Amino acid sequence: MLLYKSYFIATLSTLLVAGVVPNEKKPIKEKTKNILTEKVKSSTDYREDVITVFNDEAKQHQSYVYDKEIYELGCDTLPQVKFWRSIMHLPKDSALMCYSNQRCIINKVHLKNWNALSDAQKLVYRDSLRYVNCLIDSERILLVEGKSFFYDFDKAYPNLHRGIDDFMANDVDPWYAQAILLIESPNRLQKSTVGAYGPFQLMKPVARLFGLKVNKQMDERADFDRAAYASSSLIKKICIPKTKEILDTLCISYNETDLWFRLLVMHVYHAGAGNVKAALEVMKPTQGDFTVIQTLWHTQAKAFKTASQNYSQLALAAMLEMNAKLKLDGLPKSIKD
Repeated sequence: MLLYKSYFIATLSTLLVAGVVPNEKKPIKEKTKNILTEKVKSSTDYREDVITVFNDEAKQHQSYVYDKEIYELGCDTLPQVKFWRSIMHLPKDSALMCYSNQRCIINKVHLKNWNALSDAQKLVYRDSLRYVNCLIDSERILLVEGKSFFYDFDKAYPNLHRGIDDFMANDVDPWYAQAILLIESPNRLQKSTVGAYGPFQLMKPVARLFGLKVNKQMDERADFDRAAYASSSLIKKICIPKTKEILDTLCISYNETDLWFRLLVMHVYHAGAGNVKAALEVMKPTQGDFTVIQTLWHTQAKAFKTASQNYSQLALAAMLEMNAKLKLDGLPKSIKD
């Protein structure tokens, strides 16, 4: 998760002024009970998205977030989402070629053969794809390697129930727990190139801000429940308030359980509020709906670049893949080609 040092310094100062002080000893609240026969009753309607599914391996019912709005908005039909679902099934020795604007797949190559080409040959190959597909000369042809080894949903699945419970125990929308766990470290604990670590891919400043110990002797970002507490606190105390602040400035109304709002919060979680704000200022949206997210996919500003644009596309693709894996009623089959 890419968040910048200056952003955290400003955030920490804001929290301290407001009287929010990290507490390293802060306990994790008691887990929310499993939902077996009915939805959790609460003043916060985000819990209405939580259903129960039977985990065959664990031989028990477990909580799962099912967001029907993904289908109501037709997200499963969008080329960008279809593209990433295909990448999630593609082995690492292969790659898909697409044009950047819509992520439409135009070719599949074996990486060994591609890497054997010279730079000049690769340019000619891309030019031929532009010609065959009637694309303008300036259209970028991207090559994206397969990520089936990374998006291992069999390994991610057992943690979803635990993450959902941890987020609800901290009174945070569990939708975010599921989305983060499916795309940040779905296969194993690992450290990103920018230093994020753990199941929720927290940077050191974020972890320390919310009371986690990160030093030479201990790194609590690897502790699932402690990391879930820090991640949910980051969303509750920074990401959601900052998202609201940005939208209020633009005079855009919102509902916190709308898919587009949740995805916008995810962008703040990944790229930082300053970069998301810069992108929205370029876009100048006049109303809050899913077109805000789709426009973000084609917008760059400050450090909001390709990886930031892809983030909500990956979240949607992973949600759809997990739904398909669980064979929930009414869901389309997983894309495997």
